[in-house]
Amino acid sequence: MAKLNRRTRFILKRYTLTYSKIIIGTLLMAIGIAQFLLPNQLSSGGFSGIATIGYYLFNIPMGLIVFALNIPVFIVSYFRVGKIFFIKSLIGTVFLSLFLNIFETLPALTEDRFLGCIFGGILVGIGTALNLVAKGSTGGSDLISYIIRSYKPHLRTGNLITIIDIIIVGLNVLFFKEIEIGLYSAITIFIMGKMIDIVFEGTNFSKMIYIVSKDYEKISNKINNEIKRGTTGLYGKGMYKNDEMTILLCVAGRNEVVKIIQIVKKIDKRAFVIVANVREVIGNGFKHE
Repeated sequence: MAKLNRRTRFILKRYTLTYSKIIIGTLLMAIGIAQFLLPNQLSSGGFSGIATIGYYLFNIPMGLIVFALNIPVFIVSYFRVGKIFFIKSLIGTVFLSLFLNIFETLPALTEDRFLGCIFGGILVGIGTALNLVAKGSTGGSDLISYIIRSYKPHLRTGNLITIIDIIIVGLNVLFFKEIEIGLYSAITIFIMGKMIDIVFEGTNFSKMIYIVSKDYEKISNKINNEIKRGTTGLYGKGMYKNDEMTILLCVAGRNEVVKIIQIVKKIDKRAFVIVANVREVIGNGFKHE
């Protein structure tokens, strides 16, 4: 019984956390859209971009338009993307529509288009990322992309969303007859993408370092003793002189790169060093799953 209770608590905690992310995400999205993008006729793509046109053309509440546009998409998605995803997406869309109807009635936080595209992109990006982390959706272009991929799995979700958003932003430009709207909206979508990357992958990027040197053993020992980072020896062959060599591979934090390069240059000034960004590292000394 105790085990059942612990399991029940675990399940409740997991569901609470998941749906909290969806609700908080839709709240941030609604603030970004209604308080920053909508007053400046800007679009973040998706159905909110179409709803912006409907809002100014027919004076219909934005949340109502978003929900109405999603109805046929939800009908199709119920049979194509799975019931759990469908439920999460439905909850996300309902809350987004409700929050939009609330915040669009409040005075805009800014009517400066530059500030609107920046802060609107940040909030919508974070909100979208929280929904994606919870494996949900708020309908619109991302849900359409999931449906398309259920028929054509080889197509990339990111490419599909980008194409759909470009078309919708283009419609906004045609309706408002201002090319600036498209330019600012492009900045918004770019910022959204960056914020989604940050939420998904964090800001603590690691670095991957390749070291080509004849003194690889000394360098490896020094890095291990002073930086406390391990290295891996990879077989290599210089194609110019056909020389066989050992190439050191080391993954370290950003703040450790300068120290490692100093160690390498102190031992071998002619060493060849390559430093590259690493999005995610799982294992000893880094993130654990």
